[in-house]
Amino acid sequence: MIGFRVCKRERKVEVKWVDAFRALPVANISDVMSRMTAAGPTLRPFYTGATMTGAAITVKARPGDNLMVHKALDIAEPGDVVVVDAGGDLTNAIIGELMVAHAAQRGLGGIVIFGAIRDSAELLSGAFPVFASGVTHRGPYKDGPGEVNVPISINGMVIHPGDLICGDADGVVCVPLNDTETVFAAATKKHQAETAQMANIKLGKNDRAWVDATLTKLGCEVLG
Repeated sequence: MIGFRVCKRERKVEVKWVDAFRALPVANISDVMSRMTAAGPTLRPFYTGATMTGAAITVKARPGDNLMVHKALDIAEPGDVVVVDAGGDLTNAIIGELMVAHAAQRGLGGIVIFGAIRDSAELLSGAFPVFASGVTHRGPYKDGPGEVNVPISINGMVIHPGDLICGDADGVVCVPLNDTETVFAAATKKHQAETAQMANIKLGKNDRAWVDATLTKLGCEVLG
C-alpha cells in the first residue's frame, strides 16, 4: 500500500567509500557539491564522538509516530545510517535512549531524525551518532503509516536508499551513490588545500592578495 509499506533496498554505497569519507569534514564535502546539498541548520549532533558515515536506510514517518523507524532499525545492516523524514515536527520525540541502545547493539552507523528526540542528556554523553532537529519529553505514537526504503527529502536534500550519509559537528550531508567517487576526489583535494592553508596561516605566510584582486575585479571603490 502506497504510504504504508516496507520496500527492499536495491543498492547501497560500497564500504570502501563509507570508510574513505570518514576522514573528510562535512564542510569540504558540501563545498565541492556547490554548497547546494544540505539538510538545513536544524539537524544537530546529539552525541560525543567521531564523524558519522554510512549507507542510508530511509524512513518516511508520520510526524510523531515511530512505528516504521522501529522496523527500519530491525532490518538495517551493520554500519547503516537510518535517516528519518518525520516532517521536522517537534511535538513528539521519534526516538530516545532505548531505541538508540538497540541501534548501537546491532552495530548500526547512526540515526538522523528530521524531527525530535528525547533522553537528550543520555544521548549527548554517548558515542553513538544521533542527529536531530530538536528535543521534547513527549513520546511517540506507534500506529503508522509510513514507508521504509523510499526516496525522502529533508529541507530539500533528497536521499535515496543506499546513498552515502555523512555527519559531523557541522551537520549532515547526503552524497548520491553514483557521485561518491567524484565527490571523494574533489573533497580530498579541497581538504588538502585547506590543510596547507592552515599551515601557512600559523606561519604568517597566508596569501591574502585575492581579496584586493576580487574587489578590483568587481569594481569596488576603496576610499582612503
